[in-house]
Amino acid sequence: MKILLVDDHAVVRAGLHQMFVSMMSAEVREAADGDAAFSVLAGWRPDVVLLDLGLPGQGGLALLPALAKSALRVLVVSMHAEPFYATRALEAGALGYVSKNIAPAELLVAVRTVREGRRYIEPRIAQELALQRIDAGDRLHQLTQRDMEIMRLMAAGRSLSEIADVFGISYKTVANTVSLIRTKLGVSRTADLIRLAIEMRSEKEG
Repeated sequence: MKILLVDDHAVVRAGLHQMFVSMMSAEVREAADGDAAFSVLAGWRPDVVLLDLGLPGQGGLALLPALAKSALRVLVVSMHAEPFYATRALEAGALGYVSKNIAPAELLVAVRTVREGRRYIEPRIAQELALQRIDAGDRLHQLTQRDMEIMRLMAAGRSLSEIADVFGISYKTVANTVSLIRTKLGVSRTADLIRLAIEMRSEKEG
């Protein structure tokens, strides 16, 4: 089996590299970002691409459509365990999605499943997706115009205090609204919401 690891953390790549070589006798190559990944892919075709979402430069979500267009089988291995990220990755072309908390034995199952061209979602994440029964588009439709404007300002680097001044409302009102937006989009931390807002802005500008 041929595996390409795309992750900006050298320690993560080294650990996965060793595991796949020792437990699957795989041929493994590595890339720290999207440019390096496409350089490798120019002369070599893996059976599975393991892709992190939090890459420098173009993030993993931005790379997925090009990888999928090349008919590459992509398994996302991400620090984000929220179902919303899994939904977005699968819609962008990933065949599988697991978090970095996954057990090694389960990761091997995921890699083999994706190699066979079948979808694999980490069971815990898949269960949450099934319970929610809401796709990414539906989630975005839940946002009000003010929600979208707050996310735009957050993506632009504005603080909650600055956003409150823009709307002429209290800091507490903005903080409560941000909490509601997180609930609507299925993300648990404000940092994840800001990242998502930046990605949404990049997609619109692209």
